[in-house]
Amino acid sequence: MKRDLAPTRLDHMIDIVQQYALDERRVATSIPFLSLLRSSHPTPVTKGVLKPSCCVILQGHKRVILADEVLDYGPGEYLAVSVDMPASGHIINATPDKPYLLLNIELDPQEIAAIVLEAQVSIDSQQPERGAFVGRTDDALQEALYQLVRLLRAPAAEAAFLAVGLKREIIYRMLTGPDGRHLYQNIVLDQQDRGISKAIAWLKDHYDQPVKVEDLAQATHMSVSSLHHRFKAVTTMGPMQYQKQLRLQQARTLLLNGDVDATTAAYKVGYESASQFSREYRRLFGAPPMQDIKKLRTAT
Repeated sequence: MKRDLAPTRLDHMIDIVQQYALDERRVATSIPFLSLLRSSHPTPVTKGVLKPSCCVILQGHKRVILADEVLDYGPGEYLAVSVDMPASGHIINATPDKPYLLLNIELDPQEIAAIVLEAQVSIDSQQPERGAFVGRTDDALQEALYQLVRLLRAPAAEAAFLAVGLKREIIYRMLTGPDGRHLYQNIVLDQQDRGISKAIAWLKDHYDQPVKVEDLAQATHMSVSSLHHRFKAVTTMGPMQYQKQLRLQQARTLLLNGDVDATTAAYKVGYESASQFSREYRRLFGAPPMQDIKKLRTAT
């Protein structure tokens, strides 16, 4: 006689999350750094900027594209992001009976650095790692995630307080797991003034201004060649391409908010030519500015 398998930690998390992720959108929770995402259908490819986070899939599958690298991940796997990264992605497997379910845990690089120091985590590598990677949850990490999800049933004040310790454990389990070097190495290099987070922060602060690679290298205490090598190793693109994507993403936000027209948006984000802006916008988002915005508004 066939015997049913005992429910796993993943199964228990799915049961709980489905009680709170009721709408087809991102849902905030009583835990400040945790949000949930549900989708009953595959989605079209969208472009945006990944923020430092750990995104754990409980059910369904997603594809993320970083320049020429494709990352697919599914149940029990997570996408960890250590720096802001322009990317595109879409849900590739979801049905009304088995919707895509995701835990999104916001990460703070300074918090990770503190845990590296306190726990004396050490990995023998001195090379920058890609700023986003896919890892698999082991039993210890799944247990910590399960305890975090269980707090959704607790009173809000209790959940917010107890979640802090569980977040630290989750980060520790990621750091000490088989994929820990991907998360650890960029944090350590940044602490040693050899990372590219400072370069990214500088570009975000100056995205609407003309930038020379030499000035960026000087501002981040790197040679031009070292800056290019490390920046591309982490983000999959060069600094100027990264700045261009920041500009176009910001212009899209301005247009979506309805405050400006395409020409004004172009000048606000640093373009001197509206026609160049339109060409590069279409190349990134697949349609001219106002056509793209109309499509986005229709979709929502």
